[in-house]
Amino acid sequence: MQDTRRILWYLKKITLLADLGPEALARLAEKVEMREVRRRDVVYLPGDPGTAVYFVNGGRVKVSKVTRDGKALTLNYCGPGELFGEVCLVDGGPRGEMAESIENSMITQLERGDFERLLGNHPSLGLAMTRLLCTRRRELENKIEALVFRDVTSKLAELLIQLAGEYGVDDSRGTLLALKITHQELANLIGSTRETVSLTLSQFKKRKLICTEGRKVIISDTESLRALF
Repeated sequence: MQDTRRILWYLKKITLLADLGPEALARLAEKVEMREVRRRDVVYLPGDPGTAVYFVNGGRVKVSKVTRDGKALTLNYCGPGELFGEVCLVDGGPRGEMAESIENSMITQLERGDFERLLGNHPSLGLAMTRLLCTRRRELENKIEALVFRDVTSKLAELLIQLAGEYGVDDSRGTLLALKITHQELANLIGSTRETVSLTLSQFKKRKLICTEGRKVIISDTESLRALF
């Protein structure tokens, strides 16, 4: 049996649900399923039925497009308080993307029908969902534009600055990206190859724009890096 009070505590921290009153949240807590997923666990695969939406309560989930020959393009990372799997609300079809936990994580699952009823009963939630979908559409358009028109140096520089804004912490050497991310994961985010990303990072290091510590990156010269895109 799930701990409803614990679930309710987590639901209150989800930005999208901020305008729901305590009664609505209490009813919602009885409908959702919360579970832990370990690093590298797959939440769903392309072709799986799109029967639920998910919230990240802790950890991080990667959403990506994967080809049959194993190539991947990362669409976005979802952290605490964020929604993923929302495309099923639009078309009701099977999944077109893959969702995978890249850290030990806690997620909440809500059946599609229950979420649709929630949207119908709370217009403010519907407006918030519309804004979220528009934001993600804009982000996807920007990603497509970058893939088509920009080179790897520009895309990787912008990605590092973006990650610094989300995960950066002050460090005596500059801005430390407080997440472990492989060269392959960086490549998947910008539609490149691991080899090209590794070479470009080496060039950034030679120019003293960044330095590295294991799998962590420290941005040493933010303004020069920003000038590359």
